[in-house]
Amino acid sequence: MHIETRKLHLIEEMLKVKSEATLSALENLLKRTNSKTNKKAPALKDFSGIWSKEEAAEMERNIAESCETIHPDDWK
Repeated sequence: MHIETRKLHLIEEMLKVKSEATLSALENLLKRTNSKTNKKAPALKDFSGIWSKEEAAEMERNIAESCETIHPDDWK
């Protein structure tokens, strides 16, 4: 079944709900589901300060040694 069709079917079924408890349970489920799926990806600032100075220096050394080295034969 196509997703839009499924949504319409769920809406039709929800319109038939008479129980306050059932309606509350459905609302809570949707709220929990939406809060889990709508979380934002962490921003760059969230990572600020997670490395010690030593770890940052080691990472810089590793980058300098491996990524910033040009090997002329690699271009052939």
